Amino acid sequence: MAFASGIISSESIARRFEALRAESRRALVCYVTAGHPSPSATVELLQGLEEAGADVIELGVPFSDPVADGPAIQESSSIALANGITLDSSLELLASARVSVPIVLFTYLNPLLAAGPDVLVRASAAGAAGILVTDLPLGADPAREQWLSDSDLDFIRLVAPTTPADRLAGICDHASGFVYLISRMGVTGTRVEAPADAGPMVTRLRAVTHLPVCVGFGISTPAQARAVAEMADGVVVGSAIVKAAGTSTSAALDLVRSMREAMDG
Repeated sequence: MAFASGIISSESIARRFEALRAESRRALVCYVTAGHPSPSATVELLQGLEEAGADVIELGVPFSDPVADGPAIQESSSIALANGITLDSSLELLASARVSVPIVLFTYLNPLLAAGPDVLVRASAAGAAGILVTDLPLGADPAREQWLSDSDLDFIRLVAPTTPADRLAGICDHASGFVYLISRMGVTGTRVEAPADAGPMVTRLRAVTHLPVCVGFGISTPAQARAVAEMADGVVVGSAIVKAAGTSTSAALDLVRSMREAMDG
């Protein structure tokens, strides 16, 4: 499957964070599931997110066994699969949306491998700027990790609150674009309070990497987004947007606007 040349370059994530840093602002990273609640709604949502204030968009590839995801994203993945969405059709949706903010393809390893050895080239051509593979920890499969590192896509890596100090630097050394700090153990989902304990972990990360640090898992309100923005370089919002998108695209975009306003306020 061929796509027209992507409009997003491999340096677009770095440029976005540089521009935000110059304005003393923090990145709002928004997650959506490809094909949820419908393929056309996904395109509409992708196109609306930039205007609403998203700086980076994570496009989730639906998977039948999303073990790292909570109920909201699991449900959205099931709906997308029922709509016939695969990794290839996710790339088709991305290409048709033609958005200008950096897109990170968010996937598990199995769909990536099933899509064929040229999938990273096709993802870049469709407009992706980065890739995050949730179930590929550092050292688990060096050959696959090298394949991802050698592509034109930034290789976003995950770190957890329990990641040992001697492992943090190794993860960051094999990352590009930004580092995604999981603010709590367990699966994705909304939470009542902002992760106050994320601050010390961000400090630890900044001691071992020059990459921006974005914090996610559970951020669901404007107040939480603002609190996390005071600690980190970026705020990742997923389940709350997915739940709102299940109601309507406008509800999801209104939520993103309110978070952007809170972070900038």
